[in-house]
Amino acid sequence: MQVIAKSRPVASPPKAAGHLVRDGAGLVLILAAGAAGYWLFPDNLALLTRVIAIALLVLSLDLLVGYCGVASLGQATLFGAGAYAAGMACLRGVTEPMTLIAIGAVAGACAGLVMGTIMLRAHGLAQLVLSIAIVQLAHEAANKASAYTGGSDGLAGFSPSPLFGTFEFDLWGRTAYLFGLGLLVLVFIALKFVVASPFGVLCRGIKEDPVRIRSMGAFVFPVLLKMFVISGAVAGMGGALAAISTQVVGLDSVSFELSANSLVMLVLGGLGSLYGALIGTVIFMGFEHVVSAINPFHWMTMVGALLIAVVLVAPGGLGGLVSRLRPRLRGRNGEQP
Repeated sequence: MQVIAKSRPVASPPKAAGHLVRDGAGLVLILAAGAAGYWLFPDNLALLTRVIAIALLVLSLDLLVGYCGVASLGQATLFGAGAYAAGMACLRGVTEPMTLIAIGAVAGACAGLVMGTIMLRAHGLAQLVLSIAIVQLAHEAANKASAYTGGSDGLAGFSPSPLFGTFEFDLWGRTAYLFGLGLLVLVFIALKFVVASPFGVLCRGIKEDPVRIRSMGAFVFPVLLKMFVISGAVAGMGGALAAISTQVVGLDSVSFELSANSLVMLVLGGLGSLYGALIGTVIFMGFEHVVSAINPFHWMTMVGALLIAVVLVAPGGLGGLVSRLRPRLRGRNGEQP
């Protein structure tokens, strides 16, 4: 028994090292994809910056749906809170980009605190209905408060100052894209630590069996509420990035359509996987951009066909499909799975 007890800890460092290598390789791939987008699509950097902002939104949704099992179709509320907060702050003289991102994160976190307090009082279908009601109320509030938000005309007329006092946000979107790519990498690294921490493991346990977690003495509500705040901060940073890059904030930033699309992107990439959230966002928005240019009248039909095909072939999303194929590829190469 002593030999067995002593031999168990020996296996953990290689496993931890393997995770570090995979995460490092994943970050390298993200940076490589970002660099490829910068050099291969110099005329579409505004679109790519939008993709990064939406990727932050989908990552924030994955924290709730994929890791905590919270049903939500109102994530655009948190995104819009960050966008409007950054836009209004910029109009009032706060133009430093990093400060605007921080303001968006705080606004999103506060919105997440309120939204989580309301939604976590219900479960299942009632929780989903509450999220839809919240995003619709937020949309209507932004429309009615036209003195602050611009209403249906949107919030415009603001311009962020140069990044670090040197790099201006030009018409081609080069500074905004590189700024967004750096923000995405930093947020992704932080979220990797969050989901791998004991707090993240507890959230996954709540998703699997909340009754058992309660019987072990853990308090479910504060844990989920904390994740709501983290999710709101990430979504708020995405909204602030969108406001900085486009210098316009419209009602589409807090729409039900954006919430529904973000959930579709998450399902497409795979629930409970940060990489899956990025993959689903890139594929959905890229496919949408290409198909809508080819057929501007029936492109939604093609997008629907893509989603049906993915659900039938890979029920766990594209990220889950890659995870299933990896052991087979290792077996073909003669490696142990």
